[in-house]
Amino acid sequence: MPCPVSTDDDDARYLALKARDARFDGRFFTGVTSTGIYCRPVCAVRTPRRENCRFFALAAQAESAGFRPCLRCRPELAPQLLAWSVQDAGAILVRQALRLLDAPESSGQPEGGALVARLAARLGVSDRHLRRIFEAVLGISPLQYLQTRRLLAAKQLLTDTQLPVTQVALASGFASVRRFNTAFGAHYGLNPTQLRRQGALANAADEAGHPVRLGYRPPLDAAALLGFFAARGIHGLEEVEGQALRRTVQLASSGAVHQGWLEARFDPSRCQLLLRASDSLQPVLPQLIARVRALLDLDADPEAVNAVLHPFFPAGDGLRVPGACDGFELAVRAVLGQQITVAAARTLAGRLVRQFGAPIATPWPGLTHLFPTPSALAAADGDALGRLGIVRQRQAAIVALARAVDGGHIQLHASADVDATMAALRRLLGIGDWTAQYIAMRALRWPDAFPASDVALHKALGVRGAAQPARAAVDAAQAWRPWRSYGVIRAWHGLAVQLSDQ
Repeated sequence: MPCPVSTDDDDARYLALKARDARFDGRFFTGVTSTGIYCRPVCAVRTPRRENCRFFALAAQAESAGFRPCLRCRPELAPQLLAWSVQDAGAILVRQALRLLDAPESSGQPEGGALVARLAARLGVSDRHLRRIFEAVLGISPLQYLQTRRLLAAKQLLTDTQLPVTQVALASGFASVRRFNTAFGAHYGLNPTQLRRQGALANAADEAGHPVRLGYRPPLDAAALLGFFAARGIHGLEEVEGQALRRTVQLASSGAVHQGWLEARFDPSRCQLLLRASDSLQPVLPQLIARVRALLDLDADPEAVNAVLHPFFPAGDGLRVPGACDGFELAVRAVLGQQITVAAARTLAGRLVRQFGAPIATPWPGLTHLFPTPSALAAADGDALGRLGIVRQRQAAIVALARAVDGGHIQLHASADVDATMAALRRLLGIGDWTAQYIAMRALRWPDAFPASDVALHKALGVRGAAQPARAAVDAAQAWRPWRSYGVIRAWHGLAVQLSDQ
């Protein structure tokens, strides 16, 4: 059956459901009135009758309507829907609020009205106005959205790990096991132990010790994405082998620092990523999952991006914007890469990791160190950095950046305010617009970043000979908006392919 190219109405959604079209995974959920279950479009169960289907844009909407998540297709595995192209003021406010609620940091936020008040204050509106806009745009409250996010995170931990229920509750953002059990029973009609047992039966076909599965929407060019990381991989910190990316990780949560390793392996046949992590990272698995999704751009919506960019880059439909496992790490690497080759930047970063990064034991001999912390580099002196081959201007920029992040003056993650963060970065010594835009593109996950002064981009766009190549590049890329970050990646990739063919 031919599949729809959009899911703007329920008939189109039903066609996508019948086709089990992975392109629309996470773009809607189907509540089946005859069973009380809601599913992803890719669910393998028999397609329900059209009159028994209700369609929702968010899992939280389905749960608010009284539907329970399917144990077979597992809605928690679906990629999120990031509606960057909306222009309505109310929708933009809701989008910004969802970014903050989706951030791993929201797990440690207060409950109830205090959480909504804090969220509204960050957005510069009253909590009453925020609730009203949520209801108007989504039909649910901020707390209903966050509750569903936490419950689905807990459901994934119960199914894919052996963490004790107490740790599952706390890792998912619940203030107590009692509240967790109450919410679980009210929403799912099961206690956590029962769901763990049923989830294990539903996933019995998976291999022993099955990994955490993360869904994505096709197309995704895994070879190009992994090739990007392989070309920039720092020995001791990360490596790419076949379809897998491995690296060391450290995460701070509730005053504790968790150090370990991860392996992310693509499973293209199921449009999934298989994530394995060290036991030391299991208590912060929801935060790790969020970082890996950002690192590999698993929540991208290729249909929306390609609708704009395909005419300019017909061979780039599967390309994603490589993210970052840690925003500070990415920013330091961006500074090191200023005005030098990728290989030279990789060499300098390797020296920095060996000198200032903490050693760590992993199953792989190529992974031996963690990236240096902001506090470690904030205390670094010029002589120590100079001995690594880092020039004086880069030394000052790295130390200034480290001090700003260590002091909490700059936050480098997807829920940070993009404009304010970029302005703060530009005020730091040695950080200009190219570096700020690159950080916005990869660490802040801003889809419309554009490093206008990039020489390779000028070459790809054919504007190197212009009197003002940066201005010419900006003008040439206006038609890419709001997906200029993706356009930049496609331009760079096309140039690399062209050079390799010469």
